[in-house]
Amino acid sequence: MIAFLGFITLLLLGFFVGRYLESRHFSSIRQREAELVVLPNTNSRYQLIPMQQIERSELVTGSVVISIDYFKRIVAGLRSLIGGPVQSYETLLDRARREAILRMKESCPGACQIINVRVETSSIYNAAGNGIGSVELLAYGTAIYGQVQATNGL
Repeated sequence: MIAFLGFITLLLLGFFVGRYLESRHFSSIRQREAELVVLPNTNSRYQLIPMQQIERSELVTGSVVISIDYFKRIVAGLRSLIGGPVQSYETLLDRARREAILRMKESCPGACQIINVRVETSSIYNAAGNGIGSVELLAYGTAIYGQVQATNGL
């Protein structure tokens, strides 16, 4: 009985604390995305913005490791028994992808654009061996610095 109450307590604690921390992180991501919306990025090799003069370019990266909380791990385990999409992992990957791209953008102040953006994902297994413990995302691209070519209002 005590083990069952401990399990339920951890489950509820994981649900409420995890949901609070996740919503706080999403709020931070939305705020930072609004600030960095002026720095365009693309997965194309070609520039989005015509440049009058390119001063330099450099490789920029952003990396993040996000752990899955106790509640989501249990829900994902139950979902694997039933089948179908595992929404708890989908939100984890969305949050990690957006954070990695933001960190990449924040690593190149003064850049005009970032081209050839790629995102790599890897899972980090926990020591107990019962599934994914954390997920790592690495976003990288080429930051272009220089003078933007003047357009004629188009």
